[in-house]
Amino acid sequence: MSNLTPLIIEHLLIVLAAVAISAVIGVSLGILSYWVRPLDKIILWVAEIIQTIPTLALLAMLMILFGLGNITIIAGLVLYALMPIIRNTYIGLEAIPAHLKDAARGMGMSKPQQLIKIEIPFSLPLIFSGIKIALVNSLSIAVMGVLIGAGGLGYPIYRGIQTNSLERILSGAIPVVLMAMILDYLMTKMEKWMVRKSPQN
Repeated sequence: MSNLTPLIIEHLLIVLAAVAISAVIGVSLGILSYWVRPLDKIILWVAEIIQTIPTLALLAMLMILFGLGNITIIAGLVLYALMPIIRNTYIGLEAIPAHLKDAARGMGMSKPQQLIKIEIPFSLPLIFSGIKIALVNSLSIAVMGVLIGAGGLGYPIYRGIQTNSLERILSGAIPVVLMAMILDYLMTKMEKWMVRKSPQN
């Protein structure tokens, strides 16, 4: 296990960095889709198209731009993580009751003020749910990084496949599964807490 610890840490850092970047971009694009109606279908369509690109094909294209290493897998994870975050942000903002928006406008709030004081707090649980989905998915996709020279738990899995060693494969696969289960559990708990603390409750 001690030999795996640096790989586990590296794998987690790669995923967390990618999801943090995608959260900033995804929430921003979700807000833009909500504010600028002609763009909503285009932004969501592009995000859906990215999701349909096979992982190896996307990484190969990104490798041309960024070369071998962690930067390429992080860029790939950012692109794959956008869809659930954009979609949940957009749906969450859309679901806010009209009377709350009318009340905010009646109080003289600008669009940014409405967003910060009313719309984001109400839609935060759904936005967080999108980030959770992106994080859990990214943990498994990051394993493919070994094919482009990235670090993480893809290495023992790949070496296990090469040497026909089930033990090596499991030594990389089990930590990925455990991390996904633990993070999903913790973030689900946090999501439920957000729902209870939401202004609508």
